[in-house]
Amino acid sequence: MVATTFSADTPNLVTELVRTGGVAKNWAWWAFLITGMFTVFIYAKFWRRSNVLTDLEFYEMRYGGKSAAFLRGFRAVYLGLFLNVMIMAIVCVAATKLGSILLGWSAGTTLLITCSITVLYSGLGGLRGVIITDFFQFIIAMVGSVWAAIVILDLPQVGGLEGLISHSAVIPALDMIPNVMDGNDINETFIALLIIPLAVQWWSSWYPGAEPGGGSYVAQRMLAAKNENHAVKATLFFNIAHYAIRPWPWIIIALASMIVFPTVADISLAFPDARAQMGEDIAYPAMLTLLPKGLLGLVLASLIAAFMSTISTHLNWGASYMVNDIHGRFINPGASEKEKVWVGRIATFVLMGLAVLMSFAIDSAKEGFNLLLQIGAGTGLIYLLRWFWWRVNVWSEISGMLIASVVAIALALMTKDWGNGNIILDLSDGTKLVTGTLITTIGWIVITLLTKPTDKDVLQNFYDKIQPYGKGWRNVVSQESFEKKKSSSLTIDVVCVFVACIMVYSFLLGTGKLIYGQLSFGLALIGLGVVSAFVMWKLYFARNDSDQKV
Repeated sequence: MVATTFSADTPNLVTELVRTGGVAKNWAWWAFLITGMFTVFIYAKFWRRSNVLTDLEFYEMRYGGKSAAFLRGFRAVYLGLFLNVMIMAIVCVAATKLGSILLGWSAGTTLLITCSITVLYSGLGGLRGVIITDFFQFIIAMVGSVWAAIVILDLPQVGGLEGLISHSAVIPALDMIPNVMDGNDINETFIALLIIPLAVQWWSSWYPGAEPGGGSYVAQRMLAAKNENHAVKATLFFNIAHYAIRPWPWIIIALASMIVFPTVADISLAFPDARAQMGEDIAYPAMLTLLPKGLLGLVLASLIAAFMSTISTHLNWGASYMVNDIHGRFINPGASEKEKVWVGRIATFVLMGLAVLMSFAIDSAKEGFNLLLQIGAGTGLIYLLRWFWWRVNVWSEISGMLIASVVAIALALMTKDWGNGNIILDLSDGTKLVTGTLITTIGWIVITLLTKPTDKDVLQNFYDKIQPYGKGWRNVVSQESFEKKKSSSLTIDVVCVFVACIMVYSFLLGTGKLIYGQLSFGLALIGLGVVSAFVMWKLYFARNDSDQKV
């Protein structure tokens, strides 16, 4: 999980966020920690109990009938083909920029070499091959990013950690939390960078690796875990590593880039022969060119590893949908294992080709990030509530996807500058997200209440298998099922979610304060993180271990 969510585009995205809005702008993705912790303490055990092969099999278990089969096939195409290809295209864009700046390669050369190798081992090795290579690629990628940050700090232009945080170009970007007030008014930046992500974005938007309720390749990993306990602990480790351990090497390099390359024009002057489209995100590979040759080779290898680990996972994830949820479900249900393997390999090749083609239509990692958030805006609540509320049905999911996509396209067209300043609506990214969430959420709830609910027998079987928290199911399941259900307290599990969030945010912000030289504040936050970890462990893991022994 951790290796997959660290791709070649991730440090580029972080760099662009820091250069355009300071460190605090990273709350655009830090807010997804809340989603992740809900997956850890509430949804991971549900997914593991389902025993499905892909998360799309869930639909026929949860809804049943021909409409559920249609939804399964529709989602396989929607996620496994369209959104999956878009995600890989964003990653490919970052790879082409790395290849252009660091190797002088064209986009075609970069993608031909890296994608050919990735397609080869993804097609031959399957999920096991992907997981084994991910394990080593993550280690290489982390070593490379940490070592690069240390060396860049020692550059004479940067002047060490003290020189970095005291530089006039960097000081305005250091705040990890935006100021609440701007004079006598509420700071609009505070609302855009912190309030909207923490209040709306984490539950409303579908985003790969941070899906509300778990899903895609995170669900794939949870389903492949040895047991329910392993699924929970693995997902917990993923969220700790993803948010508390990884960000600061990228942030340090991004801050240093504001000294060495203050503007995009400075990068263009330094790399006049670069074949990639210039933007703030290209500052990251530009900074890597300042590394000593040997270390540059290691860091480049680490970024190629990060790229390949993400692409291989998406290829395997998308191919699993094509094999299990399209070919095996609708085209040839009696297909032999050999036939399925070949269908998977063909799907892997086709998905990679489509992603390469789409990559030429995307300019930067941030552009792709915002587009994915907008396309999923308003659908997240469906994925959270379908485990809790029996009334969520097939049409809730279909209407949510369609409305969100239409609204995203409409907002993109109306807020695009068509030349000569002709913009129909001048809306910020935060306003577009809230607008899309509101329209989509109202739409799917209305359609849910107007359409026929799922058959009671299907709901009863789902409840007996998954054993979710009971109050939202009281109208449709038997009293006997309530009495047989495993003991589980939603209140305690939700408390664990927020204690775990305090733990990770304390480690994240505490590390930042230590880097900034604010030792007392930093150590206090680290201490709060340790205490939160102890409380979380006692509330959840000690309680569950005791229940299992009984």
